[in-house]
Amino acid sequence: MGELILIRHGETAWSRSGQHTSYTDMPLTDVGERQARALAPLLAGRSITLTLVSPSVRARRTAELAGLAAPRVTPELHEWDYGGYEGVTTLEIQRTRPVWNLWTDGVDPGTDEHPGESPAEVGARADRVLAGVRAAAERTGDGDIALVAHSHFLRVFIARYLGLTPAEGRLFQLATGAVSRLGREHGQPVVTALNLALPEELSAGVAADAS
Repeated sequence: MGELILIRHGETAWSRSGQHTSYTDMPLTDVGERQARALAPLLAGRSITLTLVSPSVRARRTAELAGLAAPRVTPELHEWDYGGYEGVTTLEIQRTRPVWNLWTDGVDPGTDEHPGESPAEVGARADRVLAGVRAAAERTGDGDIALVAHSHFLRVFIARYLGLTPAEGRLFQLATGAVSRLGREHGQPVVTALNLALPEELSAGVAADAS
């Protein structure tokens, strides 16, 4: 297997405001679309043999604008189910739960359809995705595999790839519209790049060239 290419979707109105966004299907903002287009030169020259993408429109649009061919929609790449905290910011939650922390406390229950997930449940989902990626890599050979998904899920995924607990995903901040890479060094899993993105002035130029 080559490297795992992790891409967080571009900016949405709620990612800009800090509102927790899992199942609410927010579109990219204009900035988010520019960020997504600016991913293309960062991915140029990579031999990406498989792209897996979250079902959300913000992830699928990011993959499209980044020029990733034939992405496979993968439901288990959806964002952490925030349950009762969907659309709520951390500051708003901490008004009634001052020491609340997503990574250790999880979320309040939501609806029957979206009850919320604990850190352990997100970790188990990340493990299933990782197992599927490894199985796919045996079929695709030395090419890279790209995952286009969401901040908190990808942070847990990085932690599990490194053999850390799900809650240790808190150690990895992921920006919107940025690329991170996972690989191996001397047979051990490592982070080879984190939060690669073009500067705003350059990404605006890429967007203008694409229009």
